[in-house]
Amino acid sequence: MSDPSNSQAGAAIEAVPECPRCGKPLPLCICDSVTPVDSRISLLILQHPQEQDRALGTARLTAQHFEDAVVKIGLSWPSLSKALGRTVHDPSRWAVLYLGSAKVADLDTDAEIVAINRKGEIEPHQRAILSDIEGVVLLDGTWSQAKALWWRNAWMLKCQRIILGPKRASRYGKLRKEPRGDGLSTIEAAGLLLAGLEKRPEIAEALNATFDRMLARYREVQADMPELAPKPKKRDWRRRKRG
Repeated sequence: MSDPSNSQAGAAIEAVPECPRCGKPLPLCICDSVTPVDSRISLLILQHPQEQDRALGTARLTAQHFEDAVVKIGLSWPSLSKALGRTVHDPSRWAVLYLGSAKVADLDTDAEIVAINRKGEIEPHQRAILSDIEGVVLLDGTWSQAKALWWRNAWMLKCQRIILGPKRASRYGKLRKEPRGDGLSTIEAAGLLLAGLEKRPEIAEALNATFDRMLARYREVQADMPELAPKPKKRDWRRRKRG
């Protein structure tokens, strides 16, 4: 049986105008505080069409930081080039962040970014592989939605699969329950990944600062307008990324 209060809260959110850039209800928008970040690595965020968390999602907010970032909503694309909207000559130089059942904690490494093969085993020559990456694909949705994106896009097998072993838990905290300690929001995953690949910690600092501002604004609105920012349901995946 559906909860009438949830339906009313959802209707309240839909009735509030949204920002055309981040897609959030205007009271939750922080676009004016997003600062551009230089990055040599391209970013493609594939968002599952059922990922509709306007209040706490971070995909579009993440993309705003970078000139070479694209967000696509859908289930499948025939190739990386079609998804990105431009020709990619060597998909093997692109990485797809997909955890699946793989965990960095189960591998013989203390690295936060790890390249793995199709069997979930750590690839040899990590430094050479990671330094050659020119683009990153993030999957934005719940755990099951990310799995659907992975399995419906066979071209991802031509890319390098990578996983993350973050040293700290997601900043979502109690706002969104992660199924695993290595689950991150899309914006946190992008920050950790790009900062590590480019060896520029300021990238993660900029994205995490934006995420902190987003969460602070959410808590303010939740306190003043509970019908606009209802208590979110437990999530089973994030990233994404996780926005």
